[in-house]
This record gives sequence, C-alpha cells and structure tokens, in this order.
Amino acid sequence: MQMGHGQMKMDHMDMEHNHQGHDDHMQMGHGQMKMDHQDNDGHNDMGNMDMGHNHQGHDDHMQMDMSQGHDGQMKMDHDMSNMGNMPGMDHSHMDHDMSGMGDMGGMPMNHSNMKQRFWWSFALLIPLLFVAPFMGVDLPITLTFPGSNWVMLILAVAMYAVGTQPFFSIAKIELKQKKPAMMSLISMGLLVTFWVSVYAFIAKTFFKVDAMDYFLEFGTLVVIMLLGHLIEMQATMKAGNATSELSKLTPATAHVKEGDSFTDKPVSSLTAGSVVQVLAGESFPADGTVLSGSSQVDESLMTGESKPVKKAEKSSVIGGTINGEGTLLVQVSAVDDDSFIGHLKKTLNQTEASSSKAESLANKVAGWLFWVGLTAAILALIIWTAISGLTTAFNIAVTTLIIACPHALGLAIPLVIQRTKALAAKDGILIKKHGAVLSAKHLDYALMDKTGTLTNGHFQVQKLVTNKISDHDALAIMAALEQQSSHPLAKAIVQKAKDDGVTVTAGQDVQTIAGAGISGTVNSQQYSLVSARYLSEQHIGFEPLDADGSISYLTDGHQVLAAVSLGDSIKDSAKDFVAQLKAHQITPVLVTGDAKKTANKVAQELGIDVVQAEVSPEDKINLVKQYQQKGKTMMIGDGINDSPALAQADLSVAIGAGTDVAQASADAVLISKSLPKIIDLINLAHNANRKEVENLWWGAGYNILAIPTAAGLFAFAGIMLNPLIGATVMSLSTVVVAINALLLHK
Repeated sequence: MQMGHGQMKMDHMDMEHNHQGHDDHMQMGHGQMKMDHQDNDGHNDMGNMDMGHNHQGHDDHMQMDMSQGHDGQMKMDHDMSNMGNMPGMDHSHMDHDMSGMGDMGGMPMNHSNMKQRFWWSFALLIPLLFVAPFMGVDLPITLTFPGSNWVMLILAVAMYAVGTQPFFSIAKIELKQKKPAMMSLISMGLLVTFWVSVYAFIAKTFFKVDAMDYFLEFGTLVVIMLLGHLIEMQATMKAGNATSELSKLTPATAHVKEGDSFTDKPVSSLTAGSVVQVLAGESFPADGTVLSGSSQVDESLMTGESKPVKKAEKSSVIGGTINGEGTLLVQVSAVDDDSFIGHLKKTLNQTEASSSKAESLANKVAGWLFWVGLTAAILALIIWTAISGLTTAFNIAVTTLIIACPHALGLAIPLVIQRTKALAAKDGILIKKHGAVLSAKHLDYALMDKTGTLTNGHFQVQKLVTNKISDHDALAIMAALEQQSSHPLAKAIVQKAKDDGVTVTAGQDVQTIAGAGISGTVNSQQYSLVSARYLSEQHIGFEPLDADGSISYLTDGHQVLAAVSLGDSIKDSAKDFVAQLKAHQITPVLVTGDAKKTANKVAQELGIDVVQAEVSPEDKINLVKQYQQKGKTMMIGDGINDSPALAQADLSVAIGAGTDVAQASADAVLISKSLPKIIDLINLAHNANRKEVENLWWGAGYNILAIPTAAGLFAFAGIMLNPLIGATVMSLSTVVVAINALLLHK
C-alpha cells in the first residue's frame, strides 16, 4: 500500500482472517495511496479485498511510501455558498449558517446574542405600540398623556441601541464591497425611520412645528427583521466545519518520552523526531513510525474500510486513527501542516477562503430595491423641491424610503427555510446548508460512494453452503470457534448465528493455525475453520465456493462440512433509490476506490450504468468538477475521503452513520436508513424553491409598485400614495408571505 494526499487508490487488499495479528508490512506516505493485490491461493476476491480466513494475521503486504510530498495533488474546492462572502470571519467558530439573510461577514453575534436582542426589542415594542401613532395616525389603542412623547423617544432610543447593531455591521461590509444587499436595505430603512422621527420629535417638542414621526414603523421593522434572523438561526442546526471536525480527531495531549519516563504534553508541542507512547484505545497524536509494540489500528476514518490494520515495528501510522488493544511506541514524523490531517485542513481552509458565493435571489432583490428606493428618493427630493418646495419634497422622499423598508422581504426566505428544515427533519434528513439545498432544484447527476453509502459498510455472512450438515449446526460450530475473537469477520459469523437464533456453546482448546485459520473442540469433536490454501496444503478435497468476499471452510479434518463467504452487502433501499433517481432524469454514477470488478458487480445489481472505479479523493473532486461542467451535480458519501468531493458538489448528502468530517462537509445529513429519502429531499427542494420565489414576489412586489407611487411618479394623474395605506398594504404582504411559507409541503 502506498498512501498519500495526492492519490488514494485502493486496488486489491489481501485480507486473510488472522487472529494472531495483522501482518501488514506498511509504509505510509502523503504522496500517493495504492493498495496492491496480494494473491492468496484458493481465495476468491471481494473486488478490492481478497480476504482469506486466516486467524494468524491479515497478511496485507501494504507499502505506504512516506517519501512523497505532503502536498501531493489533492485539491478540494470547498463550497461555502451558504456562508456568503465573509471577510474576517473564523468559519470554525461560526455557529449558524445565515445565507438567507445576506452576507454575514464579521457579524459579532450568535444565536444567544440574537435571541436576547429580539426579546429585548420585542419587550420595548409593546409599550411603544400604545404611545406611538401609526404613520401619523392615532390608533384606538394610542395613549396620549403629558410626557408620552418622551416615553416614545426613550423606548425608540433603547430599541435603536439594542436591535440595530447586527444590521449596521453587515451593511458596512456590503457597502465597503460595493455590493449593497439585504442588510443595506434594512439599515437604510432603520436609519431613515429613526432619525427622521428624532427630527420630528425635536421639531414638535421644542419648536412647536408639526412633523410626522415614524417611531412605530422603526420599532416594527427592528422586531420583524430580528425575528427573521432568529427564525433562520433556530431552523439551522449547528453546521460544524470540516476543518474543526478534523481537529477533533487528534487528542489534546500526548505521552511524550523523556529519558526513561513519559510526560503528558500538549500535542501542539510535538516536533518531528519526538517519541510518544500510544496506549490501547487512544488516537494517534501525529503521523509517525512504530518503534516498538504490536497492535491493530482502526483506520476507517481515513480509508473508509472497516478492517483493522496490523501495526508493528517500522509500520507507519496516521494521526487521528485509533489504536487497538496493544501499546505502541511511535516516533513522530510529521506534525501540524506537514501531517496528513494538517494537509487536509490546509486544503479545506484554502478552498473555503477562495470559494465564491452565488448571490442569493433574496440578496439580489434587496440590492435592487436598495438602489431603486435610494434613487427614487433622491430624484423625488430634487424634483419636488423645484415644484413644491423643500418641506414637501422632504416628506415625499422620506415616505419613499420608508416604503422601501423590507418587512415582508426580510421574512420571505427565513420562513421558507424553517418550514423546509422541519419537513426534512420529519423524513430523517438534517439540512445544514439550506442555500445549497434550496438552489438544487434541477439536478442532472448523482455521484455516489459505494462502501457505507450504497452498501452497509460492515461484514456480513453473504453465502453459506453445507455438506452433510445443516446450516444451523454449521453456524453453531463456526460461532463456537469464533465467539472469543474481536476480529470483524469473526464477529460477522457470531452475529449471523445470533440473528438466526442458533444456540452457541463454548469452544474448547481454541487455537489459531498460523497463517490459515482457527481450530478447536466443539461438543467433543475437533473442527477447523480455515482458508482454501490450508485445505490444499493438508490435501483435503473441497469444491471452491463460487462467491465474492472472504471465504472460509469448516472441516473436521477429513472433509469439508461447510463453506461461508463474508463481505459487505448492498443496502435494501439502494436499488429503489437508483430507480427513483432515473425516474427523476438524474443520472446515477458509482464512484469508488474499489476495484473495477467489485464496482461493476454492485453497479450491475443496482442498475447503475456509469461506473468510476479505483478513484482517489483527488479523482473524486475532479470527477465532480467534470460532471458540474455538464450539469448540476449531487455527491453522496460517508468517509473522510469523500469530504472534498462533498464540499465541491452543488448538493451533497452525507450518510448519518459516516464520519463527522464528511457530515461537516455536506449540505445535508441522511439520518434515516432509507436512501430514497434523498429523493424526498430533492422534491422538497423543488417545492421550497418555488415558495421562495413566490414569497420574494409577494415581499418585493409591493415595493415595486409602492416606491414609484410614493415618489410621485403618478402625481400628474392625481395619484399619490397615502403613507397610512402604504403601511397597511406592507403589513398585509408580511402576513401573506408567512401563510404562503406554511403551505409548503413535500
């Protein structure tokens, strides 16, 4: 095996079922990954894994060349479309995805902060409703008493201090980038309604000049916009981040050798050449080479394979993988950016920083309304000053800007997002990056990983053939021999016996047969569970089992009583899922690191016509990019090796049972065991996108008509917009978008 960042090709693995240890001779590197096939006599191969039942060790003669550079060839374009254009933001600490409300660069708030701002503003709005007129008109509930105007001012100032800062912060960034959008439009409305109202208060209180204030409009705009943010943030689960999840794979401290003793030190203090002790069950703090000890290591997070890998002297280990039952002394070879995980983190960070966000439709509409409203107000001020004087012109300009306030527009998308996520959650899908999901209304290709995605990702008994013995008795004998083993293949046999209700007695004098299998006494009879090679060496006649996977034979020393094949199995829902993809005119593509034989067999069984086998993580990214040039592309996977491709795809779905890194890279996580639920997500995305467009029309349609009318464009025909009527229609449009969002269905 040659392993690296650049390429990860998993050809054929000779996986002999071996209980004394996995005699894997490994050298690992970051340049390339190749798993070369070692042929075992008498064994059938499971595509890329020839797994003879050998209890002495997994004789995977794997060479992982560390001589290759860490940079390799792996490039991962991480699609952060939902995060918007966020200069200065630490993505690893971003609690919520807030794409629907505009570009949130540098926003100094989180869910708790926003919730507090909303409830304080809402509390201030309640008394304001009773002391402030509505567009200059006293409502039946309006209370007027000595000092009521001061109460109104104090409430508005407090709300200005509490509720406006989030919008102003992002508006500054939008304007600095010369891309005014939702936050700029909201901020313009807040500034105009507040400061014009302050001017009106001063004019009425100190100069006895009648002037209209908009304190109530200001207050409702603050609360509605904060509510929109809060709805979106509550509807958005903590998305996590691929780089932060990668950091969690390594421990915080390491047992560093100093002289003849070991001292716990922060992993950050490790350097190349440091010697560390890794105890049973611990994860490796960095990449390195084993100096002494023997153990089996779980590398499934990195390779996606469930088989433990034998580690002994001179074997290489990857930081973040998990040690088994032995204790290893490891010399560190690479840390930080030079390590496997460090390189992966660096690449993901680079792609996050370089990724460009396709401007959301809501932001495009808001940006357009910003310029329309501002331009209309300026023109109205100039033209009406010439016609009727500055006072009239000022009032018309202010009315125009207030009419442009995006009350309904601010709720249009968050309400759809909340409803979409709620419906998806009921179906067992957690939407993390709603922008990508809502935009995936027309998919052309679905690229799918095999192991753990279309298959169950763990070993099972696939075929059992008996000779002069019942299936029940054969399973009972094999499970009796295997029940003390922790090997995945042994566990599969024991689990099969349990599932079939077979009573298993304890095997006696169970011993391993070096390089061949296991033997022991069951019910006073000697049995062996061995490989085909062992049978040939012992001149025991047998008929080879025609099956994929790891094949073992049960013998009493004279004849073969049973043959069992163990391997990965296809998920029950996979075939139906592929059929539904085709029915939706979406081309399914199987993308796997497995050998072509295994990939083609799985594809044929599922009805997949396009197969890409023996691909590395870099190959997967390039494949996604190639298909994206042809049309919208979805990626479905579950492993760390899938995360770059998941991040690159237009829509990505991680399998819930997969790695945290894959889930952090994906737009949605399938918690349900049913793959066709992804089809439900696609259908929901279609409907949600339609609702999004409808709500934007409802929210912005009012402004499109009201802004030119308020600016006096139709004054020649005697049509001028009454501020009270304009505000009433604006309120109704807000109600309409709320009801329309609730009508969303799968």
